[in-house]
Amino acid sequence: MPKKKNLSLTFFSEKILVDGRDTESCWKNLKYSGSFHQNFPYDTSLAFSKTYIKAGYDAQQLYFFIYCQDTLAGKNVIQSLRRDYGSGSSDAIEIYLDPFEDKTNGFYFALNHEGVQAEGLISSGGNFGGSNEWDNRWKGAVSSGTGYWTAEFAIPFKSLRFGDGKLEWGVNFTRYDLKRNETSVWNKVPRNFSPSALAYAGSLVFPELPKKAGLNASVIPFTTFKVYKDNQNPELSNQTVGAGGDVKLSVTSSLNLDLTFNPDFSQVEVDRQVTNLSRFSLFFPERRQFFIENSDLFGQFGFKRIRPFFSRRIGLANGKAIPIIAGARLSGKVNPKWRIGVMDIMTDKDQNPEISAQNYFVGAVQRQLFKASNIAAILVNRQGFDRNGPKGNDYNRVLGLDYNLASVNNTWKGKAFYHRSFSPDIPSNGSYAHAVWLRYSTPKWNIDYNHEVIGENYEAETGFVVRKNVVRFEDYISRTFYPKGKKINNHGPSVYSDIYTSHSGELLDALLNFSYDLGFQNSAYAGTSFYWSFTKLLYPFDASGSESIELPIGKYQYITGSAYFGTNRRKKINANAGLDLGSYFNGTKQSFNANFNYRIQPYGQISLSVSQDRITLPYPYGKSVLTLAGPKIDLSFSKSLFFTAFFQYNTQIKNFNINTRLQWRFRPMSDLYLVYTDNYVLPEMGNLNKAIVLKLNYWLTI
Repeated sequence: MPKKKNLSLTFFSEKILVDGRDTESCWKNLKYSGSFHQNFPYDTSLAFSKTYIKAGYDAQQLYFFIYCQDTLAGKNVIQSLRRDYGSGSSDAIEIYLDPFEDKTNGFYFALNHEGVQAEGLISSGGNFGGSNEWDNRWKGAVSSGTGYWTAEFAIPFKSLRFGDGKLEWGVNFTRYDLKRNETSVWNKVPRNFSPSALAYAGSLVFPELPKKAGLNASVIPFTTFKVYKDNQNPELSNQTVGAGGDVKLSVTSSLNLDLTFNPDFSQVEVDRQVTNLSRFSLFFPERRQFFIENSDLFGQFGFKRIRPFFSRRIGLANGKAIPIIAGARLSGKVNPKWRIGVMDIMTDKDQNPEISAQNYFVGAVQRQLFKASNIAAILVNRQGFDRNGPKGNDYNRVLGLDYNLASVNNTWKGKAFYHRSFSPDIPSNGSYAHAVWLRYSTPKWNIDYNHEVIGENYEAETGFVVRKNVVRFEDYISRTFYPKGKKINNHGPSVYSDIYTSHSGELLDALLNFSYDLGFQNSAYAGTSFYWSFTKLLYPFDASGSESIELPIGKYQYITGSAYFGTNRRKKINANAGLDLGSYFNGTKQSFNANFNYRIQPYGQISLSVSQDRITLPYPYGKSVLTLAGPKIDLSFSKSLFFTAFFQYNTQIKNFNINTRLQWRFRPMSDLYLVYTDNYVLPEMGNLNKAIVLKLNYWLTI
């Protein structure tokens, strides 16, 4: 475990102007802390690009001033001027804060070389989760000179959740110098972990306890005007004016209450479509702002394929938005060891499709154990309100217990859980799900073991469960080599297996994958894989994905080989692609996918994603060519005016979709959106429906 660094804070009595310069006397009197270590391409030496930090605070805010040496000739890499640019995509400084030092949850704040801000939540220790969908108010600015640039942060205590008695917080800093192709960290982090891994954070030391931030309340009202035209069902066409809003209130410095009334999510980025050739549902991430903060407390119970709670089940049904009347969420820390979350959402009934009014309740409690592990319990309840309907006041409930393991140095990670569901018309026998997962990770070795058991009557209606009545065994092992040459950064083989059986041990599905991967010093990569697959169809299945005659029940084996590569992502023009060839059920399949990106620095990028599957099955089961293409234009005309256009051409669902969004951030956290969507049926290109939405929201801090 690397030695833990300390960064001492100095109390500022002088007012700080956040302009990216340390002209105030309180800044000039402070000494820098430096000695950043490389995290990429190596982790055994000090960084070539020198970076130095100093920090202070006053009654309202935390301040950081960071000096970044920049002596290499050439332009800096800037992905976009849009707020919340992707982590690691631009020359930037990131700050990670762990106010409770629980090594599990925290915040990150970032400034790139152009002074564009980004912030987000860190969850699962910083290695497996987080979200930059979280928004809050803070100030940041940069300044440039010959051979250097500087970044200044002012983060209000009101924007953070922290304990009243903590003199030390976890903290770390990451410098992304993509021009030099170097990632460096203040407190050393091994390169097999993300730089944001909270297990390797240093300490931010207060000379005195920060005072309570006082009332932290924000009211965020909005209004919308929508015009919708449905050419298939003209009676559904309408024009509507709506209003609603959110309230954010800090109950304590570490416990937050969020309220929402008649929320509207029309400005949320559209999901990226994928071709689905499996027999099961696909998982799409949550993007709606209300469900983001502390979402890991509710949404990371179970595994990705066995979630007792999945917030996208609320207010959405078969891709259609269901009106949410109101919602409330109380979440955060009650003390350094205990974390709680309670959320209640009420949705309205909807005649098309026929859906009754619903109440969704989820409660979670988490207790930290040892340094970074925890045990947590969850209760999920969906309650229907259809007194005169066929289902009456039906309900579905899930009760679960999870244990999350994390060693102090992150070498060991794991989880064990047991969940049980309750529904009025479903037998209790077999209404369970339980699993155990364990990971061992070092720079050279990664070893995973996982097994899952899902009963035939396990129903998590407000969750996400891919399969029931199965036992799953999933294993992975990889070995990574780090040569001393100038071209290849790392390479190595890996073996992965994914096996499903019935409870009696009968083989249902199996996948064995042998891969070899290479990572190059310039961030390019390449690899090849060999797959063997087995499937026992328990019911007829359209394997062509094109509404052809279904394959009969039976056993199928097939073999696939693949190759893939990605070019240097720091270049203005970069791409990645993959090709799969092999047998498929009782036929063959050729699959190709590619992504092309052109960066118009610093204003954004134009990208094109293309995938195609050519499936050939013997007569009479059909042939198909399934194409999915998604051009996207993402432009930032300034730090306050943004435009996104996303086109999706999908022959599998016979749909061509257009989604455009113009966003004007006219003041901090306050926006005007103009959103246009259009859908056409393929191949005729007849218009199905279209909509235009004008939305205004205003962030008012009390």
